Amino acid sequence: MGTSPQSGKDTALVESIPDSVLVREQLKRLVAHALFTNSKRYPVLLTYIVEQTLLGNASELKERTIGVEAFRREPSYDVNLDPVVRTTAAEVRRRLIQYYYNPDHAGELVIELPHGSYVPSFREAADHKPAPIASTAVTQSEASSQPPESPTVDRHAAPGSFARRWAPTALALALTSLAAFGVGQLWSPKPSPPPSQPTNLERFWAPIASSSSRVTYCLGEPTEAVDLQARTTFGIDEDGSLNVYDVVTLARSIIPLVPRTREFRVVAASATEFAQLREGPFVLIGAFDNPWTLRITHDLPFGFEYDENHIREVVDRKSSPRRFWALRWEVPNTKLAEDYAIVARVHDLVTGQPVIVLAGILGEGTEAASEVASNPVYLDQVLEKAPKDWDKRNLEAVVETHVIEGHPGPPTIVAVDTW
Repeated sequence: MGTSPQSGKDTALVESIPDSVLVREQLKRLVAHALFTNSKRYPVLLTYIVEQTLLGNASELKERTIGVEAFRREPSYDVNLDPVVRTTAAEVRRRLIQYYYNPDHAGELVIELPHGSYVPSFREAADHKPAPIASTAVTQSEASSQPPESPTVDRHAAPGSFARRWAPTALALALTSLAAFGVGQLWSPKPSPPPSQPTNLERFWAPIASSSSRVTYCLGEPTEAVDLQARTTFGIDEDGSLNVYDVVTLARSIIPLVPRTREFRVVAASATEFAQLREGPFVLIGAFDNPWTLRITHDLPFGFEYDENHIREVVDRKSSPRRFWALRWEVPNTKLAEDYAIVARVHDLVTGQPVIVLAGILGEGTEAASEVASNPVYLDQVLEKAPKDWDKRNLEAVVETHVIEGHPGPPTIVAVDTW
């Protein structure tokens, strides 16, 4: 059976509803926004739950009911085999947060989808006080003067806010991981070596590491609506906390910045605004838990999509017939055997900034992608299939990794494209 939000909680959420005309006007703004128009499911679910709540049917908003009435599933459909309501609700919740973080929407009536419920809540604009976006900025000199457990924190963030707790935790774990990787010696002053030709690894990271602007690391956030594909041994944390694979990836992708004393910040995907991504180069970590990754890769040769059965996959949009790579399980939906990822190094035309994408279908793939982007052996395997002037082009690769007991094995390059 599907999840059943508590009726008492639902009642509390709808005790005070602003004028229904205002709510419907705001609903029209939301479903017409780009965050929702790129999917058929997001506007359908949001419109259905809002209208049912306004009609006084909040207590009927259960997973199976929504699946049948909004998504036209059969009344007897298995909500465990078809988690369309859970996964769509998680995306709608994430996109609502992203929408209201944009200052352009200040003053608008707020529609929210609380965690653990399919009943939306409504608040007048005067009550809308979004928590400040906390980011973490550290340079080489700062990192060397403080232990990994004490990263620089934005002290103006609201106490207890998710963003404030999230970014410092990610950075602390990442810096700790850096030490574990044995790169601590890079932070100690050393005589400058004689000039030499840059390595392929240095050339790969040059658009990010050589920039004079602050680098933004945007990390995906595991959702509480964990669907069947995310039930791996060490995969997504169900409490919405950090994904260990993303932290390892963050640590590996910080390394290229260390010798150049570059300033960077670590921001949760839901707390990342478009304006932030326009400020300088950025690194996107995670795929289906990071809406920015899905948006940036939407028009690339290789990208992430759901098939007609809502199964996650990596697709080759240029091939004919169309190629795709999907998860392989040893025990169905329980023990992952094979994951796929994308490593991309592109100049994004929308933000006008260089971006590196390290993202797997699940966390194991994300970690495998980070190994390609940090280990010269695996990066050279990518470049064997690329033209000699690859560093002047956009570059994208599909990575395969075999998973053993929740741990990704050595990555294998299965496809490369440049343009």
